[in-house]
Amino acid sequence: MANFGGPNDFYTSGDNSYNFDMPEFEQELNFQNFENTPTNVPPNYDMNYPNTNNSGMSSFYDPNAYAPNPYDQNDKGFKAGGGGNTGNEFEDEPPLLEELGINPNHIFQKTLAVLNPMRGADQQILQDTDMAGPLVFCLALGGFLLLSGKVTFSYIYGIGVMGSIAFYCLLSLMASQANVTFGAVVSVLGYCLLPMVVLSGVNVLITIQGTIGLIVAGVCILWCSLSASKLFVTAYSMDHQQVLIAYPCALLYGVFALITIF
Repeated sequence: MANFGGPNDFYTSGDNSYNFDMPEFEQELNFQNFENTPTNVPPNYDMNYPNTNNSGMSSFYDPNAYAPNPYDQNDKGFKAGGGGNTGNEFEDEPPLLEELGINPNHIFQKTLAVLNPMRGADQQILQDTDMAGPLVFCLALGGFLLLSGKVTFSYIYGIGVMGSIAFYCLLSLMASQANVTFGAVVSVLGYCLLPMVVLSGVNVLITIQGTIGLIVAGVCILWCSLSASKLFVTAYSMDHQQVLIAYPCALLYGVFALITIF
């Protein structure tokens, strides 16, 4: 039974609606679209996009269709979209100690050259401006003297700086053909301070004042001067000039010996 009301009322027949205010061709199109619409359509189904998957969702709107996989790794072990060359950049970087100017191999080679004055050393290693070893030896010398009741850090650094400046001027005049650097001079003099560190360590345990102490101090002074002169001659190719360099080295390390004993 048809119900007629105002101009905006609908004519209802079964599941279809018919509006009298719409033109005839629009009513026909609306009626056809309503007839062709499936009844079991998911709520997010795209009617105007033809390419749909089995779930009724358009593949164009699939959020995982073009999303990068963060676990997708290439041959270098990193994400494909996150810069593949990052792995090689980290692998090719030098160790942290070398970036800080600390080379454990050079420290070990210089220490062995100081402990054994007759042992040769590489010229490039001796010309390296390594300050890690001299700083450690100076702190160790000052620490042992502090255990003996002597606060001599200012004396150690003051005498060391003045002696390094004097040796830099001396070596610049004697080795005019070589490139003498102040850092290399300080490094060699600092490494050759190792026998004095041993002497100060012995002084903590046993008092070395007296005849025996003077003999032991003389041996340490000779040890330091021979090591320093040998390293300077090797570093700057100063053949037949080791005796000339050993004399001022003995004077410098003799001052450290006096500080250690007295």
